[in-house]
Amino acid sequence: MSGPTTRHACKPGDYKSELKPIWCPGCGDYHVLMSFTRAFAQLGLPSENIAVVSGIGCSSRIPAYTNCYGFHGVHGRSLALAAGLKVTRPDLTVIVASGDGDGYSIGGNHFLHACRRNIDMTYVVMDNRIYGMTKGQPSPTTEPEFDTALTPGGTGVAPFHPLVVALASGANFIARCFSGAPNETADILAEAIRHPGFSFVEVLSPCVTFRPDEKDWKEMVRPASVPETSDQGKAARRLMTDDGFNIGILYRGHRPPLQPAIGGAGVELSELEKDFEL
Repeated sequence: MSGPTTRHACKPGDYKSELKPIWCPGCGDYHVLMSFTRAFAQLGLPSENIAVVSGIGCSSRIPAYTNCYGFHGVHGRSLALAAGLKVTRPDLTVIVASGDGDGYSIGGNHFLHACRRNIDMTYVVMDNRIYGMTKGQPSPTTEPEFDTALTPGGTGVAPFHPLVVALASGANFIARCFSGAPNETADILAEAIRHPGFSFVEVLSPCVTFRPDEKDWKEMVRPASVPETSDQGKAARRLMTDDGFNIGILYRGHRPPLQPAIGGAGVELSELEKDFEL
């Protein structure tokens, strides 16, 4: 687990900022924010030992609504920012909040390598299969036949499968949650934060404005019928046949986290220049 192990008596409200969230009424991200604060309280983490990092998008507003250290970065670069923070401040608990556009489109390359490096941080992606902030364009996880103003009749392109990509790329913990179940989501977030290495949590978070059909998700999600596994082969078979609505911890690996050495003796610039002399 990132950060100190001493548990403090905390309440979810201790982690909320004074800013009022700005999301559409009914947005699933309200419940995800609730799950964040409940998970932090469950772990008893001092707010000054938590850093919440984000990129751009509806979901990326979350750092402003928490009473923790936060960084609202540029589009798709949240994982790079968080990795730099974690390796230089390993004492901090680092959480990254993202969405399917920010995380899988412009941020897709960072996603692959964050899984591969296995730095001890938690990546939470709120997936609504649409670009909500920019008015409803298809995202990497949008169904190929979903009709939008920009893509009449759908894109015809197979959707990105985040959990399969995460497993193949080396993520150490993989889970899926539903925003409409904030207590269960909080429990899984707490498990993800505790687990060493790179933890990836997909949260199905409906966009009621541009994807009103996603209101049906509450009837479609279900607890996964098989227990979590630490076997990559079993996890791969399970994820490749998954319909996207099985909820729970799906994979829990045992790869040691990457933590580069920091500090040490400095090197004078003149010494470095010698290596480049002709």
